[in-house]
Order: sequence, then C-alpha cells, then structure tokens
Amino acid sequence: MTDQTAQATVDGLKWLASRQRMDGSFGNNRERSESVGIAALCGIAFLCSGSVPEAGDYSETVDRTVGFLLNCSQKNGYLVDSGAASHGPMYGHGFATMFLAEVYGMTPRDDVGEKLRRAVDLIIATQNSEGGWRYNPVPQEADVSVTVCQVMALRSARNAGISVPKEVVDRAVDYIKSCQNPGGGFRYRPFDPAESRLARSAAAVVALYSAGVSDDPVVQNGLNYVVDRLKIRDDREYYFYAQYYAAQAAWQARDNRWRICFPILRDDLLSRRAGDHWEDPLQGDEYATAMALVALQIPYDVLPIFEH
Repeated sequence: MTDQTAQATVDGLKWLASRQRMDGSFGNNRERSESVGIAALCGIAFLCSGSVPEAGDYSETVDRTVGFLLNCSQKNGYLVDSGAASHGPMYGHGFATMFLAEVYGMTPRDDVGEKLRRAVDLIIATQNSEGGWRYNPVPQEADVSVTVCQVMALRSARNAGISVPKEVVDRAVDYIKSCQNPGGGFRYRPFDPAESRLARSAAAVVALYSAGVSDDPVVQNGLNYVVDRLKIRDDREYYFYAQYYAAQAAWQARDNRWRICFPILRDDLLSRRAGDHWEDPLQGDEYATAMALVALQIPYDVLPIFEH
C-alpha cells in the first residue's frame, strides 16, 4: 500500500458515501435496475475499510446499506428491488447475500440473520442440474459468472454460521471446473466456444479458492492465466469486474504471483481515476468506484471472505 493508494481509497470512500440516497441505495438520478448489486458492492467497499454498522468512519453508511437490502428481501428470500427491472438480478442477489453474511458474521443481528438464511435457501433451491446458476432464480440455465457470485455468497454465509449443504458446493465446483479451457482460462459456459477472458477466469479462480479448492491444477493453471493476462494488459473487457476478482485471486495465492499482479492492477486503477472516483459509462460510477476500492483495499485483509 503506497501513500498514493491509501489516499485514493480515502478519497474514493468519501465520494462513494456522498452518493448514497436516503433509502440506503446509491447513485443520483440513475436507472435503478441494478440497485441491489451496486448497494451491496458499495457496502463491501466500506466493510473493507474497517467500518461496520456499529463502528467506523462509515458506520451510518453501512447501516443504511443494510437497511436498504433488508427492505429488498422478498418472502421467498429473493433480494431484489421489486420496483425495477434488471438484466441479471441473481448477480445482485449473490452480492447482497455475501454483504449481509459479512455483516452478520461481525454483528449478529436477528433481522439480518433471518433474511440472510432465506436468501441462502433461495440460492440452494435454484441451483440447476449442472451445478450452476443463471440470471434469474430458476434452476434452468447456468453460466460461470453468475455461479461465481452464488458460490462466494454461500462461502460467506457458511463463515457466518449459516448451514450450506456440502453437495451444493461440490456440484458448483464441478460446474466451474467444466468451464476451464486447455490454456487455463475459462469460457462462459461449458458448451460455448473455448474462448478465455480475464474477468471470468479471475472470478472462477476466486470461487474455487473460496470453495476450498487450492492445490488443484485447475486453480493453479487458472491463476497462471490471470497473471499472464495482467502482465501483458491485453484484456479490458469488463474492466472493473476483472480488477475486483484478479486482486482477490492473486491475494489468495500468497506467493510471487501476488507481488507481480497487485502493483500492475494497483497502478492501472490509480491511472484511471477521474479525480476522487472511477467512472464506467455502462455500469455507473458507483459500481466502478466500489469495485476499484475493494481491489485496492485487499491488502488490508479485513473481510473473512477474502482470507485464504
């Protein structure tokens, strides 16, 4: 962590807090379609800085985020903004479940625990026959990206003391492994062309680590692919998503690959700042800033979900 990196995170957190609405969601005058996922990512960024609902510089911000997500909880456990249409609401559900699980592990509140358990039950109930998940909470199709979100949510929930059947995790691991290409990277779905991309490959590696798979050649080959792509900086698709997961993947390695990767993605993120935050014309500046802040704060090693 350089002084410049530390200052960038301070500035970014301050900017992000200023973007919170009164109801706990984030952004001003923007389409609310992905509000649940973005709120959860923002909340995770604040947790990474050491704030929790009861303490820290952004305790009130975190508490409002918790309130917003709890208010989005449906009777079946689905964490979704019912007043907005979303392209891939299970992304938001996965990120929100992970955030609430991290909060519950730190400050076990009954209201959080109740809705977290229902959210976990929904993930378990909607796993498809291949072992994965897709955009909507129905056990039909699957892709590696949405599946990663659910695996991370389940790992966080299990860390917080919520029961997760081992067979659910094992089937998800098998699905993710089935998406690996010969070069170590990952395709979007097992039956898709063998086209690897940095973003989903980094995400797959992180999910496998989180599921307890570390020494497996699938993980090590996947991580080597991520390192190679970062070194030559040849893949900018889903940029912030890629940095978010690449930082976690390299951190889990705990070896020279971390020492190679983090300075590359750190300096690249710092060079892309728009003053005190980051911008993304498609997903929104709150999304970009939250993803960047999580990646840059990984070395603080605050959240259990990011521990090896």
